[in-house]
Amino acid sequence: AEMGGQVGDCGTITNGSSVIKVEDTQKLTGGAFICSGEVLAGGFSVGDNVTAAVDAEKRAATERNHTCAHILQSALREVLGDHVHQSGSYVDPYRCRFDFSHFNAVTPEELKKIEAYVNKVILEGVPVVTEELPIEEAKKKGAMALFGEKYGDVVRVVTVGGYSTEFCGGTHLKNAACAGLFKIVSEASVASGVRRIE
Repeated sequence: AEMGGQVGDCGTITNGSSVIKVEDTQKLTGGAFICSGEVLAGGFSVGDNVTAAVDAEKRAATERNHTCAHILQSALREVLGDHVHQSGSYVDPYRCRFDFSHFNAVTPEELKKIEAYVNKVILEGVPVVTEELPIEEAKKKGAMALFGEKYGDVVRVVTVGGYSTEFCGGTHLKNAACAGLFKIVSEASVASGVRRIE
């Protein structure tokens, strides 16, 4: 489901020759998952046994962009300073958009350093580990949380090598090397004190 700034999965739900093209997946309060889409063939009834299949190519592309978003936050804090905090993000199969607190435009030299940092981590091929931990244990590990978000007693924590440890509900690569290449295509202001990198 859509989570951690990451779009929901798409794919198919099938029963014999009946097919639903799933265009989005959301999670409702209480934990139910809702797949929305279009019936392409046949029909479905309550009680049918169905097969749900995630679009693996889109999922893998989304995971590449999501893991890069975590590495990007580490790079921003390294290059620009510890005052940098995530203000929002959007991750899909085609891009990563990352909003962060910063007091002025990022210079071309700083952008080069940020991009080089992310690509260095990718080339190192560090493991990406996802764990479910009690929230207090996650905090002790130094996991960064998104300000203003509400978290339960047990949280998902994603660690990228020794570079990034964050609370996150989204999906990720198993190894940073699978991201391939990271390229910054734009940097701009979106609000007072908030910048955006895509």
